[in-house]
Amino acid sequence: MPDWSLPGSSTHKQVPPPIDFHRVTKTDYKRIGIFEGQSDIGAALMPGSSSFNRTTKEYTVNSAGYNIWYTRDEFRLLWKKMSGDISLAADVKFPNAEGFFDSNVVVIIRQSLDDDAEEAMEAGHGAGLMHLAWRPEKNKMILQMKVPEKSAMRIGIEKKGNFYAMFISLNGEPMHQLGDPVKLDIKEPFYVGIGFCSHVPDKMDTAIFSNVVLENEAGKVK
Repeated sequence: MPDWSLPGSSTHKQVPPPIDFHRVTKTDYKRIGIFEGQSDIGAALMPGSSSFNRTTKEYTVNSAGYNIWYTRDEFRLLWKKMSGDISLAADVKFPNAEGFFDSNVVVIIRQSLDDDAEEAMEAGHGAGLMHLAWRPEKNKMILQMKVPEKSAMRIGIEKKGNFYAMFISLNGEPMHQLGDPVKLDIKEPFYVGIGFCSHVPDKMDTAIFSNVVLENEAGKVK
């Protein structure tokens, strides 16, 4: 594995990938819960998997992948192709107590299934960091708005026209917006969904999403 794909630590560093490095996304078009398909965005070294429990309405997502960041991404995405305004929210948890420090869970809106697509996402990390992040143009570096709040139980994103805003609930209180929306030009139709990566190129980890709300209307994040 090249240095750019290794997670940050005292012995390893992670830097942006070469600007011309890409892998073709691998997609399964079989419906899973409310989503129309699932993809290994950027084709991580280990194929991901997902399942849906019809009783509990939980989505279990397993994925390797070096990051959802920089100029390209590697993660498992459960998606639905949509247009218009969007409200998306989910409870999130990491069932593996021995999991990776910087694993990423996201609620996300992407232009395409390409590994370098334009996107807006709210991300939560295993260590607790929360932020709204976006890639304004294809194959460009991610920008971000960090927030001081950490380890939200529930995360959400709203698209209203060309503006994207993040929402959280830390301890079960009603969802509330953090920070100002960001403006981003994502053309219709686009892909909306939930995703996860382990932040380690060749090691699998797991995230669970539940109580997923996906509405084709703004103002419905709850």
